[in-house]
Amino acid sequence: MPAVTEFDVFAPQYDAALNLGLSLTGETKDYFARGRLHWLARRLNQFDESPSSVVDFGCGVGDTTPHFFDILGVGRVVGVDISSESIALASQRYGSSSAEFFTCSDFVPDGSHELVFTNGTFHHIPPKERLASLRWISSVLKPQGWLALWENNPWNPGTRWIMRRVPFDRDAEMLWPHQARRLIRQAGFEIAVTDFAFVFPRGLRFLRRFERRLCKLPLGGQYLILARKRGRA
Repeated sequence: MPAVTEFDVFAPQYDAALNLGLSLTGETKDYFARGRLHWLARRLNQFDESPSSVVDFGCGVGDTTPHFFDILGVGRVVGVDISSESIALASQRYGSSSAEFFTCSDFVPDGSHELVFTNGTFHHIPPKERLASLRWISSVLKPQGWLALWENNPWNPGTRWIMRRVPFDRDAEMLWPHQARRLIRQAGFEIAVTDFAFVFPRGLRFLRRFERRLCKLPLGGQYLILARKRGRA
């Protein structure tokens, strides 16, 4: 797995650094975390899917963990990250009998999970290692399991401005949607959905009711690719 050791340094200041970047939108990171999962829950429901377990690949300090339980209704969360400092903080804050956290080197994929969720992780992975990371994700999932990949939208100038303000995102290499779809297919998945979300900042929140209608246009700050692992269940 790729080494991103700078996250060990940033882990204690992660929340403050991210919220500084997001201040342009008028929202905090929690707004976006909940929004991603509400969007994902709606899409999974359209496929009559209600996963009982989720692996959060690139979980960072684990702040999405409560939302997996509250919004997706899963019974188990496994957080995985390359940063040992982040994993230590995640375990301290959210660890329980139903939420466990591991470094990538300590987690052994067993092909038993129904959903892998990842947000803003792949732009930190060197391009030459992205396919291997997706194949590793595939080994985590059972046949017909789901991958929900959220990434920052390179077409959105606001997203690029925010990334320049966040210390750990400044040197990241963004992943274009067409590149992500190609790699996901190469890793053994069938793509079900590509959506763009988070179009309007808080100052234009009265327009957010139109975002679902705009989700096929590359306008939003992030995009979701929802894909299903090939193979018989």
